[in-house]
Amino acid sequence: MTVTQALAQLTLDSASRGGAVLTRRQKAAVIVRLLLAEGAPLPLASLPDEVQTALTEQIGAMRSVDRLTLGAVVTEFLDAVEGIGLSFPGGLEGALTMLDGHLSESAATRLRRLAGPGMAGDPWEKIAALPSEALLSVIEEESIEVGAVLLSKLPVPRAADLLGQLPGDRARRVAYAMSLTGNVDPDTVRRIGLALASQLDARPAKAFADGPVERVGAILNISPAATRDEVLQGLDQDDRHFAEEVRKTIFTFAHLPARVEPRDVPKILREVEQGLLVTALAAATTDELAAAASFILDNISQRMANGLKEEVAARGKVKEKDGEEAMTAVITAVRDLEAKGEIALIDPTEA
Repeated sequence: MTVTQALAQLTLDSASRGGAVLTRRQKAAVIVRLLLAEGAPLPLASLPDEVQTALTEQIGAMRSVDRLTLGAVVTEFLDAVEGIGLSFPGGLEGALTMLDGHLSESAATRLRRLAGPGMAGDPWEKIAALPSEALLSVIEEESIEVGAVLLSKLPVPRAADLLGQLPGDRARRVAYAMSLTGNVDPDTVRRIGLALASQLDARPAKAFADGPVERVGAILNISPAATRDEVLQGLDQDDRHFAEEVRKTIFTFAHLPARVEPRDVPKILREVEQGLLVTALAAATTDELAAAASFILDNISQRMANGLKEEVAARGKVKEKDGEEAMTAVITAVRDLEAKGEIALIDPTEA
């Protein structure tokens, strides 16, 4: 049994026991006063509102307790806490919190729906932990007033980021509505949070972590150039907008000068096997690929660049398949370093 659980039991049962001088509620007040005096962490906010209210009223009504009584109360309280070998969170929402990360997403979603809008805890904490795209859809779909409340409950940097992603007119209307939220009572804000949390939990879980644009782009990134060009041409005919979005995610050897910082080139080359690097440079014969090869050679030491040029000359003509595989190895090294946070790519939309 936790300290807060023991306090809740003492507080809700106000009857005296065994001829004790203090009621159980008074004993709970004594324990709270003692723990606070000792500076111990006491998460009273996790208790039901009625328990918090009863404790506060009892503490306000009490004056002093002698040492003998204090010792007896502490001993009884410790016996109650230590007498329980294992405690459970209580309620479906508490169980979900305890098992977070151990249940499948589909099972957790179904259980959250069962928990319903009366779930325990602060719904805004759950909402704030959701990805930005989920929150953005709520702000765009719900009323202006609900969007204003949502932004008001988020940390300022997060709210600013979401506001910046809204269309101009809606952003202005939501910002103005935020100026009118000062008189909204806490119960209304909590009900809005519960409704949004329930609504977001009811949305079906995504089968894929990434969107279709990212998945198609990732596949085309490592596909042969001929296949990539053919697929993009077909996408242009079927859905030009989708094809344009996919093109933005594609990153090939030819994109190195536009996407990689010159200072990061030596770091990238250390991740690529020398033979593959020479093959990639030797295969860079078209204008775009030659520009990428020059970008690499121009941003390393002159001695290393001269050595690579000699090996490229000795390598001679490269088969198209071998060249594409070598160039893919270079791009894979770039992506790996980016994923580790060791380099940052240039955003093509901001270049």
